[in-house]
Amino acid sequence: MEVEPSPHRKFGTSIHITAIDGIVNVNSLFTLAVFIGLAWNPTDPTNTLVDDPNCVAGPHVAEDLVSFHVYSFSSFLFSSMIALGLKQAIRIAKINGGPVILHDAMIMAKINKTALRVGILVSAVGSVSGCLFLMLALVNVVQIKLGTLSCGSVNSYGAIVPLVILVPAGLLIYVGIILYALTR
Repeated sequence: MEVEPSPHRKFGTSIHITAIDGIVNVNSLFTLAVFIGLAWNPTDPTNTLVDDPNCVAGPHVAEDLVSFHVYSFSSFLFSSMIALGLKQAIRIAKINGGPVILHDAMIMAKINKTALRVGILVSAVGSVSGCLFLMLALVNVVQIKLGTLSCGSVNSYGAIVPLVILVPAGLLIYVGIILYALTR
């Protein structure tokens, strides 16, 4: 005989808190990278290792660099604010939401599972887009430092190819873990 779950069933939040903490931690690290990148002056002629004047990145590459840094920063900030809002909502639910259950030393609260999952998904999308914009900014940094891709510089391609392979691979793993957290 199968027992139907109560509509007032308490929902464990420990895996969700862990996912939210992970999002905030990743965003914090990458936001620091964005600030460091924005502090750098891409138009300083001493910041390049390119000898061939035909391979020097033009002003449009520097403009794209700054734009991608700003897009990245906004995405990380958006994601972190959503994640921290979710965490605060869970804390409020633990305090004001009725009975709190202790289970394996983790506090669980009665929360809206769908709203929590949507919030985590939206926050993860912000983190992923921030990572993609940061990757594009780094591609522009490489073009400024080592020469444009149109020149076919081995050094430029040697820096960019691993970047565009490893970052998306890491993002796929990250998205998989977030999706796993959403199904639990």
